[in-house]
Amino acid sequence: MAKSASTKPYLIRAIYEWCVAEQYTPFLLVKIDQNTLAPRAFIKDGKILLNLSPGSIKDLLMGDEAITFTARFNGAPENLYLPISAVEGVYAKENGEGLFFEAKEDQELGSTETKKSPNKPKLTLVKN
Repeated sequence: MAKSASTKPYLIRAIYEWCVAEQYTPFLLVKIDQNTLAPRAFIKDGKILLNLSPGSIKDLLMGDEAITFTARFNGAPENLYLPISAVEGVYAKENGEGLFFEAKEDQELGSTETKKSPNKPKLTLVKN
């Protein structure tokens, strides 16, 4: 069976569209890594929180691999490139409703594969 695409970009787009439809302010929380292009002056603790309201940004493109747009920071336009894997959350500013993702999103959402720890205890069934 072929590996299915991640649901994460679809979920991000859905929450964003819901925020806009309900006239909420969509916020995006992104972990900064070497593939992320964002203004460094606004990064705190390795993350950046962005207002994605339609009046605050231009040329928004939410693809399956990345989110790109232009926004103003201190009056200067900046082009942002945010890999989907770096997105940690998308939510409405007004009520906090939305979705948050695990810090390590290299694995697809919904994956049943887990790493086995050699230090974990093992249970066995003992029959009488």
